[in-house]
Amino acid sequence: MSRIGKKPINIPSGVEISLIDGIVKVKGKNGEIDVKLLPFVNFEKSDNVISFNIGKNIKQARSNWGTMRALVNNAISGVVSEFLKTLEIEGVGFKAAMDGANLVLNIGFSHPVKFISPKGIKISVEKNTIKISGIDKMLVGKIAAEIRALKKPEPYKGKGIRYQGETIKRKEGKKAASATK
Repeated sequence: MSRIGKKPINIPSGVEISLIDGIVKVKGKNGEIDVKLLPFVNFEKSDNVISFNIGKNIKQARSNWGTMRALVNNAISGVVSEFLKTLEIEGVGFKAAMDGANLVLNIGFSHPVKFISPKGIKISVEKNTIKISGIDKMLVGKIAAEIRALKKPEPYKGKGIRYQGETIKRKEGKKAASATK
């Protein structure tokens, strides 16, 4: 039995939820998200509460149960208040700037790297931080991971793009290792 799937979701005021052709539509002040209903999961809405249950007691149904509840809960959270990921740039000469809706990164390559912002994602730059926000939690995380992958932080000096608050395991260099012998 799914512990997460059993929990009902309270619908906050200003959020409309409907089920049309196997798609759960969540609409709020920040926008609209569609979540496809997973197989073997039943959607029930009564007053201001949503609950999910399963038709068959098979392994795939139990797996989809908690996942479906989490996806709809994330969609509700996204339309009420946007999700935010913050990246930090560290390194001499490394910088970021906005060119319209696109992100331009100077991260140690011979050319500036242009990152095209997808629809539904807002990117802003302040000094050495990049803020990515949007209503779709999965898309915000994916875009943040793609930007980080352009120049991952290296373990010797820590130069690169990292999540805010991320700690990088540092390694000692050759001089420190050979001086001990």
